[in-house]
Amino acid sequence: MTVGLYEQVLEAAETVRRKAHIEPRVGIILGTGLGNFADRIEDSVRIPYEAIPHFPTSTVDTHAGELVLGRAANKPVIALSGRFHYYEGYSMARVTFPVRVAKALGIDTLIVSNAAGGMNPQFAAGDLMVITDHINLMGDNPLIGPNDDRLGPRFPDMSEPYAKELVALAERAALEQGVRLQRGVYLAVAGPCLETRAEYRFMRGIGADAVGMSTVPEVIVAIHAGLRVLGFSAITDECLPDALAPVDIAKIIATANAVEPVLTRIVMECIARM
Repeated sequence: MTVGLYEQVLEAAETVRRKAHIEPRVGIILGTGLGNFADRIEDSVRIPYEAIPHFPTSTVDTHAGELVLGRAANKPVIALSGRFHYYEGYSMARVTFPVRVAKALGIDTLIVSNAAGGMNPQFAAGDLMVITDHINLMGDNPLIGPNDDRLGPRFPDMSEPYAKELVALAERAALEQGVRLQRGVYLAVAGPCLETRAEYRFMRGIGADAVGMSTVPEVIVAIHAGLRVLGFSAITDECLPDALAPVDIAKIIATANAVEPVLTRIVMECIARM
């Protein structure tokens, strides 16, 4: 008999509970810009994805591939150290499965981060952006197919995917730390290739400030599950079609690493005030 998604989520959550007796309130997807955040979690329990039923395994070199449960800013948290991407060949259900498990374990808020190309001409490489909205151009949606009402409603409202009060909280935290925090719309594409000049013009024309290859599927599922969401993008390169240069992946990674301590401080302060 085929085991349904709901049952898979419960089985995975129960496995995590047996290994870590912590009921997290905040979930954090450690994308680019927060890769080392797990080292800031106190009294941590680390569980490899391979040890959790139904979890996929990350194929991205810079992603660790483990759940980390413990305390950050004196709050119980669960961190997903290593996310899954659609371009790796996973279905949307697998990409977003960890969010479902984190919800089943008790979280009410999800924090996400990513690396993104900046299309807003006022953005520069090395900037941080708090996400205020998003555009899904991935050509898929994790909610397609039969809906299980135990996981969420058939037609979830997406009028406020990124909680306004959390955006304001992040902006206050950044201001107090003297950090310039941009705000903008994140656009997700399937990847893994970078975009053409014409595509950047189109995406900027429809209102996007930054583009990347992740985050939106997890946020859709988070909203479906009734979670509040706070999202950040590390602007790692400038995607201006009239001044476009070939991508330098090593430079992008270096830029993301440079902004990581700043983003970590902001996220820790946000968690402390939640």
